Amino acid sequence: MNHAPTQVVDPAATAGHDGASSRELVATAERYTARTYSPLDVVVARARGTTVTDVEGREYLDFLAGYSALNFGHGHPAVLEAARAQLERVTLTSRAVHNDQLGPFARELCALLGQEMMLPMNTGAEAVESAIKVARKWGYERKGVAPDRAQIVVAAGNFHGRTTTVVSFSDDDEARRGYGPYTPGFVTVPFGDLAALERAVTPDTVAVLLEPIQGEAGVVVPPPGYLQGVRRCTAEQDVLLVADEIQSGLGRTGRTLACEHEGVEADLYLLGKALGGGVLPVSAVVGRADVLSVLRPGQHGSTFGGNPLAAAVGRAVVALLATGEPQERARVMGEKLHTGLAELAPLGLAAVRGRGLWAGIDIDPQLGTGRECCERLAAHGILAKDTHGSTIRLSPPLVITDQELERGLAALADTLREMARR
Repeated sequence: MNHAPTQVVDPAATAGHDGASSRELVATAERYTARTYSPLDVVVARARGTTVTDVEGREYLDFLAGYSALNFGHGHPAVLEAARAQLERVTLTSRAVHNDQLGPFARELCALLGQEMMLPMNTGAEAVESAIKVARKWGYERKGVAPDRAQIVVAAGNFHGRTTTVVSFSDDDEARRGYGPYTPGFVTVPFGDLAALERAVTPDTVAVLLEPIQGEAGVVVPPPGYLQGVRRCTAEQDVLLVADEIQSGLGRTGRTLACEHEGVEADLYLLGKALGGGVLPVSAVVGRADVLSVLRPGQHGSTFGGNPLAAAVGRAVVALLATGEPQERARVMGEKLHTGLAELAPLGLAAVRGRGLWAGIDIDPQLGTGRECCERLAAHGILAKDTHGSTIRLSPPLVITDQELERGLAALADTLREMARR
């Protein structure tokens, strides 16, 4: 069956790129932007729901969704409506004065998560950096750790961003090499190894920072009971549990937060990506008031953090999640995704992992690389992205239909067969 990208009837609908071709636009980007990414040669001009259209008018199904930043699809009507309305009112005030959207956004987000307080930021990396600062300050002021001795336990295979501090505790050589001297104060243990984590905790430990499911590592789900054990250990040792739910949160796994699958409540949650509804960067640290209240005026901040446009968009996202419909859809469609992937395993899938509408699949190295598989998928009209050689992450928007999911799985089947024949 042919699943090649379909041509839209009116290529003029993609106007806005000055008539340049995909090849010309790729060349321009490579000439004038630093090469921090190696994207597929697809130049998107328009997008709606689960579908993106390139400058030549070819349509693709988006099975990446901006690494979960587009959980609600491209251009969700409720999110766009909130953004448009706020654009006409006020977009930025800085935190020098109050605005009428931040307070309601904070209240509604805390209510959704059952938490007490939030710190608004912009990007996911900023949320992680903020949590590190908060945890250290809490350790010194509330736990009584001696100055400059605070330690944070992290997991191998982690991905929490690309700032200097964060890459200091990354074990991804490509992300880390060449950026020293590195920030001290972090202890790395194997992900999923509770005994190793318990041994790493000392009186100087102020926090354990974990992704409940490791996204960049290939959608790695920890063993059952692991998160519960981490919560038990941190509670007993007076250590904060900081859950990085930037990719796993806000409906992706079939629950609002991935921690909920084990009935675990963290002290701080890190949110981003989907919180901005695919419109603009919005992030937050959400959790206990006695922890976040260690920050006082002048000690932390952000010019754009909590701006009225971001808060209005965030409120629209929270309202969508408050219905429970996106979470349930991710659960139901996720079951279909994983059932379909299991059926494709004999075609060359060495492993399938994930939860909800989120999967990491390992391509049999004898067939080829993950990059090659993604290039072939794009030729079939499906956008996905490889990581760590042979692994591909699949995270379509939660609004995907049965027919679209079936189309994506069929394209993957065709791709695997093609790779086996070459």
